[in-house]
Amino acid sequence: MLDLKFIRENPEAVIANTKNKNETADVEHLIGLDTHRRAIIQEVESLRSARNTVSQQIAALKKNKQDATAQIEEMRVVSDSIKRYDDELRDIEADLEQILLRTPNMLHSSVPIGKSAADNIEIRRSGECIEPEFRKNHVEIAKELGLLDFERGAKVSGSGFGFYTGKGATLERALINFMLDYHIERHGYTEIMPPFLVNSASMRGTGQIPKMAEDMYRCAEDDLYAIPTAEVPITNFHRDDMLAAGDLTIKYCGYSACFRREAGSYGKDTRGFLRVHQFNKVELVKFTRPEKSYDELELLVEDVENILRSLKIAHRVILLCSGDTSFGSAKTYDIEVWSPCERKWLEASSCSNFEAFQARRANIRFREHGEKPEFVHTLNGSGLATSRLMVALLEHYQTDDGRVVVPEVLRPYCRFEVI
Repeated sequence: MLDLKFIRENPEAVIANTKNKNETADVEHLIGLDTHRRAIIQEVESLRSARNTVSQQIAALKKNKQDATAQIEEMRVVSDSIKRYDDELRDIEADLEQILLRTPNMLHSSVPIGKSAADNIEIRRSGECIEPEFRKNHVEIAKELGLLDFERGAKVSGSGFGFYTGKGATLERALINFMLDYHIERHGYTEIMPPFLVNSASMRGTGQIPKMAEDMYRCAEDDLYAIPTAEVPITNFHRDDMLAAGDLTIKYCGYSACFRREAGSYGKDTRGFLRVHQFNKVELVKFTRPEKSYDELELLVEDVENILRSLKIAHRVILLCSGDTSFGSAKTYDIEVWSPCERKWLEASSCSNFEAFQARRANIRFREHGEKPEFVHTLNGSGLATSRLMVALLEHYQTDDGRVVVPEVLRPYCRFEVI
């Protein structure tokens, strides 16, 4: 959430930023509501001051056994006016909050202005983009080797769900454990295993609702949401906390299943693991000082790339333009892996700096000794999502005789070298 004072002082910048992010929040109406709200507050303060004066007059008249009827009627009129203004103020503040919750975060100055993914900028790439040659796509090879079963996934749960089977399940588990261990041992993250269901306050804190409510699975009876990413519970781990300045930067990593309705995905490629409703992911979350957050963003991307370098998977880093940057992010890099059979890049990670946007919504602050509390900056990144990573792995490591070689770094975790 943006600071209302910032919006009040920078209306044109906030309106332009909303347009650049392809968002529709009515910032002009928000500013008008804020102006009206402050005028009402000023009027109510004036009326309360008048009521206090009249109350004193009434007390003095009664003490002297004089008639206070006129003053009592005056106070009743003033009290009625205050109540009407208070009722109006509650309605205005409710409307104001709804627009604030839908107003996007400000973009960092280094983010290029653009409308869509076509305007994103490639920063670098690593590894060779190998050709399909003899390779079968991940659905074909996984079916032949008994690694994945999307037909039974659809039977049991519906389209967009799948089973990992046999060595496929073992390979998936190995991939998750390898990434967790790598981030803990080499990058200094603390592991958290979060709940997979969270309340609406948590979803609001990280910005998923109300903006993206239609993409979430909700248990209405209990007001719980299935998490779209471990970012939600891990960031909210410190909701309403005052963090010690000396503890920053705090770095967490955690595995979770992720659940997304993908309500806006109609017409997109949905074969196999290219777009699913449930997938596994190792998430990286940081809480840091404002002045360090962009250095921490670059380090976050490096942490993700180190995983892909270890797996020897071709990948590239993309700086997202304004129109492709998420609602809550100030700056985002996508890390994409190469799919030889799809002959295209597949997003496997997004690394974002939210600055104080999430921290203000979730009330996460820190305090230097003797100083005024400040909101932390929060960052998160997929380190990584396994679904599209598995696509790239199965296609990169195929042999011409229809087998899949296990990447060397995963062999201690799965205890076989070839599938």
